[in-house]
Amino acid sequence: MKYSAAGVDIAAATRAKELMTTAVRSTHGPAVLAGMGAFGGCFDAALALAGMQAPVLVSSTDGVGTKTLVAAALERYDTVGQDLVNHAVNDILVQGARPLFFLDYIAVAKLDPIQIAAIVSGVAAGCRAVSCALIGGETAEMPDIYAPGAFDLAGTIVGVVERADLLPRPDVTAGDAILALPSTGLHTNGYSLARRIVAQHFATEGYHARPSLLGGQTIGEALLAIHRCYLAEVNALRAVVPVKALCHITGGGIYDNLPRVLPKGMGAELVRGSWTIPPICQLLVEVGGLAESEAYHTLNMGLGMLVIVPTESVATAQKAVAEAQLVGRVTATPTVRLVDG
Repeated sequence: MKYSAAGVDIAAATRAKELMTTAVRSTHGPAVLAGMGAFGGCFDAALALAGMQAPVLVSSTDGVGTKTLVAAALERYDTVGQDLVNHAVNDILVQGARPLFFLDYIAVAKLDPIQIAAIVSGVAAGCRAVSCALIGGETAEMPDIYAPGAFDLAGTIVGVVERADLLPRPDVTAGDAILALPSTGLHTNGYSLARRIVAQHFATEGYHARPSLLGGQTIGEALLAIHRCYLAEVNALRAVVPVKALCHITGGGIYDNLPRVLPKGMGAELVRGSWTIPPICQLLVEVGGLAESEAYHTLNMGLGMLVIVPTESVATAQKAVAEAQLVGRVTATPTVRLVDG
């Protein structure tokens, strides 16, 4: 027997690597000593961390979940790689870190070089945008694990921050203001619920349906909106105000994520109507009949990144980043609540 008879095509893997090479190498700078083709990526830490007093490495691993099924259904693979990188950058940003390098992992039932190259090109585009080196990865063809047409996408990021600049700061206190940087849609969470709502209520047209609430967009286009990266906005805020804490609203929504960055015994109140809810979130809530608690526990509902600053810094923060919306405050009660204004 040959390996190809068992469902693994080594020649296709080689072709995929050839197609992605230019995109991957476009993310490399002087700090990358070994990348594509090496058994392990090599990164010159002394060069990348030069001038830092007490550098702390911050790492995170995550995936894009079942958003890959939407991409596969629409045969559009150029966005999920950017989703992956932006999600990872936001996660380490919460602790104050800037990205250094990234590694991706793609698993498929049957390897299509064009598809894989499109995914990795998206990863590379996300890395280039934040000056992050894509120094390695893995493409696995596993026909007995994944269903035909399905794929999985995950990645690991490593960043760095000065120890003195680590977030959250210990001086978060009741009364501090909570600002929100808006999301572009679902980002990379809640897709298992979203797919089921679409399947049940838009069975005929599916992702190609154009509900009036979406203003001409198809449901598929709205669901594939790229997970936004907040690095530039957070850097702009940190340059002018004392940012005390950041919170990336991912799986678990506001209820599970905000407590992760607040001191023990503290909570938050977010004021209903003080930010814009993306049309795709409104659609899923209305059509799916989601209770408020379920919606805010599953979806970001427009709250992409929350920023905690002193109350007296709000005006300065909004001048630096105009789209930062004042949405609530830190409280001395250890719960996260939605309240009326």
